[in-house]
Amino acid sequence: MTALTLSTAAAPGLRADAIVIGVAKGAKGPVVAPGAESVDKAYDGKLAGVLETLGASGAEGEVTKLPAPSGFKTPLVLAVGLGAEPEKDSSFDAEALRRAAGVAARTLHGAKKAAFALPLTDAADAGAVAEGALLGAYSFDAYKENGKDPKNGKAPLAEVALLGGKPRDKAYKAAVERALAVTEELNRARDLINTPPNDLYPEAFAAVAQAAGKEHGIKVQVLDDKALVKGGYGGILGVGGGSEAKPRLVKLSYTSSKAKKHLAFVGKGITYDSGGISLKPAGHNETMKCDMSGAAAVFAAIVAVARLGLEVNVTGWLALAENMPSGSAVRPGDVLRMYSGKTVEVLNTDAEGRLVLADALWAASAEKPDAIVDVATLTGAMMLALGSRTFGIMANDDAFRSAVHEAAEEVGEPAWPMPLPEHLRKGMDSPTADIANMGERMGGGLVAGLFLREFVGEGITWAHLDIAGPAFNEGGPFGYTPKGGTGTAVRTLVRLAELTAAGDLG
Repeated sequence: MTALTLSTAAAPGLRADAIVIGVAKGAKGPVVAPGAESVDKAYDGKLAGVLETLGASGAEGEVTKLPAPSGFKTPLVLAVGLGAEPEKDSSFDAEALRRAAGVAARTLHGAKKAAFALPLTDAADAGAVAEGALLGAYSFDAYKENGKDPKNGKAPLAEVALLGGKPRDKAYKAAVERALAVTEELNRARDLINTPPNDLYPEAFAAVAQAAGKEHGIKVQVLDDKALVKGGYGGILGVGGGSEAKPRLVKLSYTSSKAKKHLAFVGKGITYDSGGISLKPAGHNETMKCDMSGAAAVFAAIVAVARLGLEVNVTGWLALAENMPSGSAVRPGDVLRMYSGKTVEVLNTDAEGRLVLADALWAASAEKPDAIVDVATLTGAMMLALGSRTFGIMANDDAFRSAVHEAAEEVGEPAWPMPLPEHLRKGMDSPTADIANMGERMGGGLVAGLFLREFVGEGITWAHLDIAGPAFNEGGPFGYTPKGGTGTAVRTLVRLAELTAAGDLG
């Protein structure tokens, strides 16, 4: 775990492995960003020219290394691109700072300490740099010898010092403490997503939630397969029936004595998705350990909310199952009676996420929360529509959908509002049951949203986040995003809780 401190030390006298500075893309070449004045002075004010000679332009994500000037106690200056230079009297936006800090932290893998001299105009900037650095320093090495990357034998960056921070300033301290809580839990979500399914099955996930509940004062209730049978949770039982690893429904409850509102977060937790009888082909099942990313995001968000002590009641529901083919697996053509009492004809067992979510949504609705947000790696159709870095937002209330979108954009999670066209509902009509789990192929992500809406209690505001694209990064790392599990939606959920606690949401 990377340590983080606010520092008022001057860059030349600070002992570290590297000093990180920002470089912007100016109209006439690279521009040294605020925060690096002492470094620039040591180069006689010619640092921008030196960087340009070395090929730097200030483009976002660009990294340039150069020896530290004489008199510095650090051997290396790491210049990281911030993108376009802000207009006069403007500052760099928070996401540019996050990404630059993340790139620097990834580049400094193996270093013991780095001093970050990026632009800090206020406490919010300090929080953004802290988030980016802590998320960028993430590495999943639990299954590697000695906990190190075998390619280079190095551990993640051990310590980050934010230069220009104000250790005694309440706003700066609060921003850094928030960043620590959110990023540590987001990185925990990444760990869960990256954990192999032979070690993270429903019962194991539930045990992780129980341990976290004890540590952070969160009430945790776990319904095992017997309790699910007794309660009539046909969707979760149907999906999990083909696996020897039995399903679970986990409820996490965080309460505040000063809360005036109640939010419910619901996460899809398919710890491995083979597709069931509708088996996925080779090439489509190798990363399906990530199909519990929604549940991981909900779990991490609840713990982060508890650590922050927000004045809002938040309940998390983790619908955990493993979707496997066997003699006891649900078959195409089977009809399941859901927890709500509705019946569902299963036309495709690989459309299983909506089945477990349906039961959890109805359970969440029974408590009459002010709003429900579900998070799921639900459809390949959403990936086709929005790509691999943007999640879709659907809702039964346009204003709430807009509020969720704004919250996501504010914290740096790309998202896009999507419709729920009523004409697509007819495609899920079933001659046998109340509804089928499949509809028209075109607009499949929207069809899935319409299916989920059927299981939201009357009069309850609801939003659905389909994170199928950004939940698991199969490409190379970028910004503060690693290869593998990303922890998408954690920061959006936490921000929604913060806005609700402040009375600014609903």
